[in-house]
Amino acid sequence: MRRSKTAMMLAAGALLALTTPALADWDQTLADARGQTVYWNAWGGDQRTNDFIAWVGAQTQDRFGVSVQQVKLADTAEAVTRILSEKAAGRNTEGSVDLIWINGPNFLAMKDQGLLADPFLSDLPNAQYLDLSPDAPAMVDFTIPTEGRESPWRLARFVFIHDSERAPTPPRDMAGFVAWAAAHPGRMTHPDPSNFMGATFLKQALVELAPDPQALMQPVTDQAFARQTAPLWDWYDALRPNLWRQGQAFPENESIQQQLLNDGQLDIAMSFDPASAAAAIEQGLLPETARVFVPDAGSIGNVSFVAIPFNAAHPEGAKVVANFLLDPQTQAHMQDITVLGSFSVLDPDRLDQNVFADLPTAPALPTLQDLGPTLSEPHASWMTRLTQEWAARYTR
Repeated sequence: MRRSKTAMMLAAGALLALTTPALADWDQTLADARGQTVYWNAWGGDQRTNDFIAWVGAQTQDRFGVSVQQVKLADTAEAVTRILSEKAAGRNTEGSVDLIWINGPNFLAMKDQGLLADPFLSDLPNAQYLDLSPDAPAMVDFTIPTEGRESPWRLARFVFIHDSERAPTPPRDMAGFVAWAAAHPGRMTHPDPSNFMGATFLKQALVELAPDPQALMQPVTDQAFARQTAPLWDWYDALRPNLWRQGQAFPENESIQQQLLNDGQLDIAMSFDPASAAAAIEQGLLPETARVFVPDAGSIGNVSFVAIPFNAAHPEGAKVVANFLLDPQTQAHMQDITVLGSFSVLDPDRLDQNVFADLPTAPALPTLQDLGPTLSEPHASWMTRLTQEWAARYTR
C-alpha cells in the first residue's frame, strides 16, 4: 500500500530529527532567544522587502519574544567590513551584526576570513522542508558550498521588464540587444555595474557569450578571464553607443532605472525579482503595459541566504528568525504578490501545496514555466573581476 504524502513528510521529519541531534536542543534555543533583539543587516533599497522584514519582526516578537531591527545597507560589503574590523579589534563576542542577508562574493569573503559562525542550518527544525543534498540550491552559493553556514530564504531570478506597448518585441537573447538598441537608440540601459544589478546584466551576457561557460564555474584566472570575456567586450562595445545617454552615464540602481521606464525615457529595465513588475504596477510605479521577459535560453538565478557572523551577540535569536523564514506559512506569505512575490526556496515534494494554492496572480506576474531554465551564477570571483574590468575600460 502506498504511503500518503503526509505520512512520508512526518517520517522524513522524524528521520531528520534522529540524524540531527541539535534539533533536540531547539527548545533551549527558543528559551535563550526570548527577549533578544536581532540586528538583521539587509539591503534596504526595496520597500517591499523592508516591509516584509518588519512583518517578520512583528511575527517573531509575538510568537517567540524575539524582535528584529533591520540595519538597512546600501551595499552588503558595509556589514562585512564592519565584522572584519571587529575581528581585527579582538571583538570576538557581542558583535554588532546578528544576521546578514548575503550572497556570492560577500559570502566567499566572510567564509575565507573566518567571519561566519559554525554551521547552523541543520539546527533549524524547518530545514526539513529543504533539499539538503550537497549540490542542491540551498547548499551552494555562487558555486561555493555553504557547509550549512547560510540558511536560504528567497529565490531570485534575473528578468527584464519591457513596456509591451512601446516595445512589443524585445530581444530574445543577449546578443540581440545590439541590434535592438541600434534600432531604438537611447531606449535601454543598465544600472552602473558597481551596483549588483548592473553587474548581473554583465554576468548574464557573459554566461551566454563565453566560449566555455563551464569555465565560469571555476575560480577566475588571468588566462580564463581574457579568453572567456573577449566576446563580451566586443558585444558591449557594439551595444554601448546606443544605450541611454550614449552609454556615458548610468542609473545608480534598478529603482532609478524603473522610474525611467515609468517616465517613458526607457523601454526596457531589469530586476532580480520576477514579481517586481506586477508589484510596481499595483503601486502605480509602472504602466499597466509593463511585462516581464527573459532570454530564450533562461536567465541567471540564485538563492538569497542569511548567515550568522562568528561574533553575533544574539545567535539564538538569529536562528529563530532564520527558522521562521523557512516556515511554509512564511514562505507562502512571502510569495503573495501583494506582499513580496518571491518564489519559495522550499522543496515542493516536502510540502503540502495547499499552503500556496490560493495566492493571487497578475498579468505581469510570470510563472516558473514562463521564466524558463535557471542559469547558474559564475563563481563569485568572476563578478569582482568583471566589474573591475568594466570600470577600467569604460570610466576613464
